[in-house]
This record gives sequence, C-alpha cells and structure tokens, in this order.
Amino acid sequence: MNILNSINDFNEAKSVIPGGVNSPVRAFQSVGGNPRMIKKAYECYLIDEDNNKYIDFIQSWGPLILGHKDSDVIESIKKALERGVGYGAPTTAETKLAKEIISSYDGVEKIRLVSSGTEATMSALRLARAYSNKDDIIKFDGCYHGHSDSLLVSAGSGCATFGNPSSPGVPNDFSKHTLVARYNDLASLQACFESSNNVACVIIEPIAGNMGLVPADKDFIKGVRELCDKFSALLIFDEVMSGFRASLQGSLAYYDIVPDLVTFGKVIGGGLPLAAFGGRSDIMDLLSPQGSVYQAGTLSGNPIAVAAGYATLIKIKQTKNIYQNLERLAIKLTEGMKQKANEFGFSMQTCVRGSMFGFFFNDNYVKNFEIAKQSDTKLFARFHQKMLERGVYFAPSTFECGFICTAMNEEIINKVIEDCEVVFSELKNA
Repeated sequence: MNILNSINDFNEAKSVIPGGVNSPVRAFQSVGGNPRMIKKAYECYLIDEDNNKYIDFIQSWGPLILGHKDSDVIESIKKALERGVGYGAPTTAETKLAKEIISSYDGVEKIRLVSSGTEATMSALRLARAYSNKDDIIKFDGCYHGHSDSLLVSAGSGCATFGNPSSPGVPNDFSKHTLVARYNDLASLQACFESSNNVACVIIEPIAGNMGLVPADKDFIKGVRELCDKFSALLIFDEVMSGFRASLQGSLAYYDIVPDLVTFGKVIGGGLPLAAFGGRSDIMDLLSPQGSVYQAGTLSGNPIAVAAGYATLIKIKQTKNIYQNLERLAIKLTEGMKQKANEFGFSMQTCVRGSMFGFFFNDNYVKNFEIAKQSDTKLFARFHQKMLERGVYFAPSTFECGFICTAMNEEIINKVIEDCEVVFSELKNA
C-alpha cells in the first residue's frame, strides 16, 4: 500500500501542529506506523491522500451512526447554512433538538447545549457541586470524561484514594478533590465515600468506551445508585459516547437506573461539534441566567450543528429496528474475529452494546481498567497495522471501542472477517 502522501503530509503537519494532530490518539503512537491523512469519506469508507480506501470502524469516534455523508443529514446542513452560520442568539431549532433528546431519556427534564463532551462533563460537575454544596467528586479508573483538570486524574497506589494528576499542568490542589474508585467494584466505591464526607457526586460511563468497551455490571450500577442515595451524592451518567449509540435510550436500555444528571455528545451533533448536559429541573434551574451557577459558550447551540444533530436523531427514530440491525452486525463481526483469532492460537475477548463493539487480546474477561491493561498491546499494534494495510481501519488503540454504522452490511463484515483470517495466519507464522 502506497502512503507516501500521508507520510509527507503528516511530516508537514508536525511542523505546525504539536505531534501533527489535534487529538492525541490520531498520531498512532500506540500502534506505530504513519497516520493516514484523510481526504474524504462516504458511507462507511475513508479515502486517504494516496486514494487508499478503508472500511471505517471509527466513524468519527462515534457520531456517525448513519455513516459518512448521509443524504438527509447533509441536506439539513445545507438548508441551515443558507440561513447563516451562527447568530449568538436563541433559535427554535435548539428547542426542537432539546425536546428530541429529552423525549428519549428518562429523568432528563431540562437540557443545555454546549460544544464538546469535555465542556458538558465539566459543567455537570460544577452544577452537582453547587446543588450539593460539596467539593469532592468520585470517578472510576479507566473512565474518560474529557480533559478538564478535575477529571484528568488517575488512581493512586490503591483505588480507594484521592487521585494523582495524570497530566502535567493539573495542580494537586485540583486533583485532591477527585477520588478514584475501581470500575465494577462496589467495595472500592464504598471506601471512597467513607474516606470523605464531602462527596458531591459520582460520575461514571455506564457503558465505558475509553478503556475499550467495558460495560458496567447491572448489580454494580444498581449499587452505585444506592450508595449515591445513601451518602446524598448526585449520580452523573456520562453518555457522551453511548448516548444514542448503545440504544435510543443510551444505557437505560440495559440498566433500569436513572441518573440525576447526564451528559451527551457525539451522535447528537451528527458529526459536528455539539454536546449537552441535562437532568432534573430542580438541578438544572440552578444554571445562569435562572440560577447563580455560571456556564456560557459563544458557539453553544450553533445552528449548523443543531441541524445535523436533529436530522440524525429524527432519522434514527424513523428507521425501523436500527439498533437491532447494527447490533446483529457488531455481534457477527466480533464473533467472527474471535473465532479466527482462536483458530490461530490467539486469545480474544469481545463485547457488544448496540452499535458499539470492542475486543482485547486478553486471556481474561475484561471488567475494569486493571484487567484491560493486561491485554497484549504489542499484538494489537501488529494486528492493527496489518488490517490497515488490507483496508480495514480500527481505532488505533487497544483502549478504544469501535462503531458500526447503517452503511455497513453482512458482505462488508464478511470481508473484514476474511481479512482477519489472513492477518492472524501471518501473525502466527511471523
């Protein structure tokens, strides 16, 4: 495969952009090789600057459940563009999108639109602290909630502990208010609560997608809700990735647990920068201008992004059996991959939630970040490189999940499974 243009273009990018990318995982440092510089995309395919074609299982990291350049979404964007690119004033389109989100998710009575998942989770935390009049928060090791200071915190030597900054530039004075528990471990969460009488909230990805795809156990999520109620802390579900991806109701289709606040992103913007946070009215009404908790954004509710998101949600709701069909393809893919891996002596763990899927080269079932980190990342890197050479674009990290879109079909999935067989054979005989 010729990638000379990608190599040259990436080297040029590195001269003006730190690392050559505007989001770190795109740099391929976890898997090696040169990132592909993408020129265009359509349906479920990416085309790079050397005109190589790839089956895309990233789908812009989740938003494109309808695939690239969906005709209805593009048409909605074009109509919005004809009216202007932004106003800095309220629009009826924002209200329509808000109603669509609220109508799909139990417990969300009001919602505020923002521009990124990081902004949504950061704002939800501020709101939770104001509502509870407490300072500390609890997160889980392996869950990613954006790059705000309070959340760039990893577990210390034990998981029931105040965390350590996981990036230079994050003051210890910030991280000392963040406790880190072990995912799918109620005893760890209980210990966090017992180590502080100042916990405002617990934030969790109920379907974690940032340590690979690792869903919470049903009993665990139930226990998290009960502990939050016991210690008078709010429960925040981060559904930036899983919202409208795992199901029309996000994680609620898998757990009969309603959070106090929830954050959305990805799908609700249809591929454009848009996110949101919402919850009960008595909490949301604390936001300025109605309340005293300040949050603002010049581009919040941008009409082009709102148009793309609204068109996406409407089409999802109008497409019969969309999640069942996407899940069927995801199961077919992961089961086929696992079978081929096992045939050549490689251990693989797989998981599917709706249109989301994940796989690990690991001997053990992965239920938390501790076990995920035991995966064979070197084997994953070699697998990724060889699949990319065959035109299959998986996420360039063991600790990311993949996505199925409506532009995919059984023929495409069968092709990928056949490619896996060839690649596993090559890896076995290397």
